[in-house]
Amino acid sequence: MIRALFATLREDSGKFDAQSVRQFVLSQTRDRGWAVAKMCTTALHMFFRFPIAEGKCDSWLAAAIPVVAHWRLSALPRYLQPEEVERMIASCSPTSPSGKRDRAIFLLLARLGLRAGDILELSVCGKGRRLTKLPLTQEVGCAIVDYLKEGRPPAETDILFLRSRAPLRAFASHAAISVIVGPAMRRAGVTCPSRGDAHVLRHSVATSMLRHGASLQDIAAVLRHRSIETTQIYA
Repeated sequence: MIRALFATLREDSGKFDAQSVRQFVLSQTRDRGWAVAKMCTTALHMFFRFPIAEGKCDSWLAAAIPVVAHWRLSALPRYLQPEEVERMIASCSPTSPSGKRDRAIFLLLARLGLRAGDILELSVCGKGRRLTKLPLTQEVGCAIVDYLKEGRPPAETDILFLRSRAPLRAFASHAAISVIVGPAMRRAGVTCPSRGDAHVLRHSVATSMLRHGASLQDIAAVLRHRSIETTQIYA
């Protein structure tokens, strides 16, 4: 962001003014999300502290950086229709090891509303740790068993889901789960309505539950929301 600032407004910080700084922020954030806009303004605030402290630009310049408005729960959840979710799950190969793995992962996302990070660290825990109990349906349980028996390669780790290519180890980050979900959506002819392919399945299961008469308390329990206020966005 700072490189773009210098490329646009020249390298002499003494020539910066309120209008040029504001115009730069608008040019960098137009047609982009709140997170990008916030990153831009934060970077400018951090940068201008230095030339201000060195006396190379006016102190009021930091105040000219626009404030990014962001209201909590202001955006409605993006979700898939139930038939789109089913097409995506059905797109997994029932015979290949990676297909068995992906189907088990998709069912955990689409039936239990797990986050990608939950999939990454899915494990069986003993006593003494804080747990959230969710019903393991026959469909989800059978998919996991099928993967363990027929799809999961032998490996020196107790992590459930592994990469399908060498080195056979756990996924590097939760972003890898969305990398798996994206191609499945394209195979099924489904267009993801928002960024975060894996997370849209979590929104989809919550929306489907609400449409079938589930209460917000029920949805909050499945999504493991600490506050019912977070769940109210689905209303």
